[in-house]
Amino acid sequence: MTKYAEQILTLIHESDGHMTAEQIFLELKKTEPKVVQATIYNNLNTLCQKGLIRRMSIEGSPDRYDKIRKHDHLVCLRCGALSDINFQDLTVSLEDQLGEGIISYDLKVFYLCPTCRKNK
Repeated sequence: MTKYAEQILTLIHESDGHMTAEQIFLELKKTEPKVVQATIYNNLNTLCQKGLIRRMSIEGSPDRYDKIRKHDHLVCLRCGALSDINFQDLTVSLEDQLGEGIISYDLKVFYLCPTCRKNK
């Protein structure tokens, strides 16, 4: 793994949020002033392909990157806030409905966050 890939992986694993490529670039630039955006995108793609991180795609928002661990997401329809949440594992239920095994699933629940509900 390249030096930049290791640093990107560390940034994502240490983040409490869901960083965009731009946020990762700006953060890495603080310690690696010569890094370019293409390097960030190339390494993010490689890390996703290797299954070390996951890409979160939400319509109308830039892709965000997340740790690989079982969890689900809440997405605010108004402000776009993305939050982690742990729902009951649905694997068995999904496999029963499909009649066969699944590899994984990615659950995003869309709602209005408390701040947007308050400011409605």
